[in-house]
Amino acid sequence: MRNIPLLVYLFFIMVSCGNPTGQNNDHSHDHDHDHDHGHSHTNDNTTGKTTVHYEQEKNFSQVKQLTFGGDNAEAYFSFNDEMIVFQTNNPAWSLDCDQIFYAKLDEAKMDKEIPQMISTGLGRTTCSYFMPGDTTILFASTHMGNGSCPHVPEPREDGKYVWPIYEDYNIFVSDLKGNIIDTLTNRNGYDAEATVSPKGDKIVFTSDRTGDLELFTMNIDGSDVKQITFGLGYDGGAFFSPDGSKLVFRSSRPQTPEEQKEYKDLLKQGLVMPTNMEIYVCNADGSDLKQVTNLGKANWAPYFHPKGDKLVFSSNHKSSRGYQFNIFMINLDGTGLKQITFDDTFDAFPMFSFDGKKLIFSSNRNNNGTRDTNIFLADWIETE
Repeated sequence: MRNIPLLVYLFFIMVSCGNPTGQNNDHSHDHDHDHDHGHSHTNDNTTGKTTVHYEQEKNFSQVKQLTFGGDNAEAYFSFNDEMIVFQTNNPAWSLDCDQIFYAKLDEAKMDKEIPQMISTGLGRTTCSYFMPGDTTILFASTHMGNGSCPHVPEPREDGKYVWPIYEDYNIFVSDLKGNIIDTLTNRNGYDAEATVSPKGDKIVFTSDRTGDLELFTMNIDGSDVKQITFGLGYDGGAFFSPDGSKLVFRSSRPQTPEEQKEYKDLLKQGLVMPTNMEIYVCNADGSDLKQVTNLGKANWAPYFHPKGDKLVFSSNHKSSRGYQFNIFMINLDGTGLKQITFDDTFDAFPMFSFDGKKLIFSSNRNNNGTRDTNIFLADWIETE
């Protein structure tokens, strides 16, 4: 994983809960993703990337760096806002492949101490999320396969970026000591990118069980699985609205016969090419589906604003180079687009705390010119 270009890494990350990356990037954590924050370009920031908070970021104050090295992404708050769960492949923690860790925010010293690992240490993991009560954690893992770090596709001759949909992914629940206490899916196929409703009653996840990559919901115990999206293409990285009534997700829906054939051919090989993605919202049962963005390139890692009337998401639509991702905010009706972050390489995976006072995200800022992607926590300031 350490030798993957940033762009490829980015793509892996996309696969995760929150995330795809765009045209010339390599970042991919598994929430898809698969998170691989990777970047195939040299860093052109002559300052060596030492900025934690850019002055244009008017919605932030007190920006704090939480991780220090490797690729860290898909960090999500516990329901009481006191803990975070995230995935990392930090080589200083003797990791070759993304694994899931959790930390208490008031005790986190991840520059000096390794926090508690939740996953098994085998295979690859993606998209973790706290379960109701904050004593257990949901995540997807390939550890029931052969236990090794899954093979990463070789670069394609046509230069197009793809990321793998590993058929060994299933969804598990662990306690805070890393003991798996429940297996919510157990099949040969892709089940991953699971997140939980703030109401505590439902889980949404992505699955290929019907032959396409669609969204499904299930009860908190894994029962009553229901398909809620049906359009051809990849639907993933879904999150519930604050009141649990709606879902936001990223989707790559091929339109032309040529695009549809390419999508189907890649899917047969266990691959997806997520360079063109837009943000959609629907009701929690899949009804009233609406496309929010129409920006082009890769728009992904969406999350609801605490008031439920806006979204934050990551996009490279303004980047002439293809690989610069920043966080933007937009109204549910597609109006009011506003740029929130300003790193020159990668900002993504935003999540608001449940009290609305903080935003956590992943970024290539302050990495001293390396390809490290770290987690940052900012106090949120509401502006016009």
